[in-house]
Amino acid sequence: MTDAGLDSPGEAVGRVLGTADATPLQFWTAVAPGSYLQLDDVVVTRRDLPDREPVTIAGVVTQVRARHEGAQFDSDVFAIADGTLPAQVQEAAEVTTTRVDPELYVPPTPGAVVHRAEGDARARALHFDRMERRIPMGMGRDGVPVYLNADFLDGSRGAHVSISGISGVATKTSFATFLLYSVFRSGVLGGDAVNAKALIFNVKGEDLLFLDHPNTRLDEPTRAAYAKLGLSAGAFPDVRVYAPPRPGDSSGTPDVSSRLTGVDSFYWTLAEFCADRLLPYVFADADDERQQYTMVVHSVTAHLARYAQPADGGVSIDGVRLGSYGDLVDHIVDQLNDDETRSDWAGSAVGLGTVNAFARRLIGSKKDLARLIRGDLATRRPHSINTSESAQVTVVDLHNLPDRAQRFVVGVTLKSEFERKEKSGTAKPLLFVVLDELNKYAPREGSSPIKEVLLDIAERGRSLGVILIGAQQTASEVERRIVTNSAIRVVGRLDPAEASRPEYGFLPPAQRQRALLAKPGTMFVNQPDIPVPLCLEFPFPAWATRVSEAGRAPSETLRSITQSADPFAVVGSGGGTDDDIPF
Repeated sequence: MTDAGLDSPGEAVGRVLGTADATPLQFWTAVAPGSYLQLDDVVVTRRDLPDREPVTIAGVVTQVRARHEGAQFDSDVFAIADGTLPAQVQEAAEVTTTRVDPELYVPPTPGAVVHRAEGDARARALHFDRMERRIPMGMGRDGVPVYLNADFLDGSRGAHVSISGISGVATKTSFATFLLYSVFRSGVLGGDAVNAKALIFNVKGEDLLFLDHPNTRLDEPTRAAYAKLGLSAGAFPDVRVYAPPRPGDSSGTPDVSSRLTGVDSFYWTLAEFCADRLLPYVFADADDERQQYTMVVHSVTAHLARYAQPADGGVSIDGVRLGSYGDLVDHIVDQLNDDETRSDWAGSAVGLGTVNAFARRLIGSKKDLARLIRGDLATRRPHSINTSESAQVTVVDLHNLPDRAQRFVVGVTLKSEFERKEKSGTAKPLLFVVLDELNKYAPREGSSPIKEVLLDIAERGRSLGVILIGAQQTASEVERRIVTNSAIRVVGRLDPAEASRPEYGFLPPAQRQRALLAKPGTMFVNQPDIPVPLCLEFPFPAWATRVSEAGRAPSETLRSITQSADPFAVVGSGGGTDDDIPF
């Protein structure tokens, strides 16, 4: 930001205050009569130096105050209002510095004119001019686009996004999907956008099953907001939806109610369960790793991988054919209860109490996992979740599954996707993983197979092109290494107790307070390029967020392997209310 940058920075709104200390990193400005400054406004001023070029100091307003000058007592406000006591109303704004150019860290001079930064001056103040690839995130408080540096999202210089906020109010998932839409449609990925993929786990309702359907409630002001961001308003063009089979359904029909076509079932065969060593993900609670029976888990897993043989959709172990997950569980328990075979399955050094604890937990999993681990469906039938062979956006619906089954699906799917990226040996194409309720899958305390996979993604995913977009109500309850490895941190509406936690130390005090009041669609975004988090509003979703909003999806987006009928020839109940938009 050179002297030329102040040729037309914007209107003059005040002068640097002389009654408060001005420092190179923070100063106050008195607001001129007839002008105003609000939180998040961007301002710029200049300091002339002897024998040096002028220094331009830009910043963001982080606090605003107003007071009566001339009043001594609280009661004076009434006399001043009646006109019997002379006084003047004076507003002042605290400015936190975002950029100094050239980098001579001197304070602004009291009395120096302060301008509202507009145009190029605003872009320089917020470092947008240094971003070679800019992802539009929404509108600032001034109604002008706010950008994210793509280098800190795609792994070039950093990766991963952490989104925190109260469930149902903070619009975490809405912002995550808008960010994906912006990444895919803004052109920042260039030719790589065609092959880039997204894997979204849908854990609440069926809101994310209609990403490929245009939103019928989209109006012209919202279309104009998208256009201002350089985006066209529309649905995701290439989506595939996976759902678990209905419980007790021998045909493997997807368990969804509002979207009846364009959905495929996912499951694992018994042979895959044994050969791919998936048993540990049945015990995916963080509490499980604190139990001694984890030794039994690993012993039984190795035994299944060694001795289970595929047999007509099921598996055969020691000549016994097993045709369902329940059969497999019962066989394992029988072998563990047999004194002659127990040591072969669990090892010789494990006590009977530990074996029984394992068996009880395993038996308890039959009800939750029986529809996901199958021996009665065709082995050759497509049933695997594989983003490399799927659409640009793959949605995995989990909302009808119990908690244990959700953990199993998330853990196994992330494991297979991460291993596939490792084997490819290249970061391109990128894979974006959107996972809500991150505090459930990667809690701060304890360990589990899922947590280990997520930690691997957080620490090594950048080099492999796997980008985690994690959302949670409470960042304070998520594994620290996952949060600290997130280059981008986003905050919506917060609970007062959560806002006081040190995980939100990057928010200035005023923004912490405002996060308690933030309305849906308002987010505070912190990125490495900019020293102050930016407040923004992102536009209403251009894609349907429930069946009542869904327009007709283009036929070419119905990528279901097993179904191809009109998606709205018949419409289910939807399983929820349509009174409030989940935005």
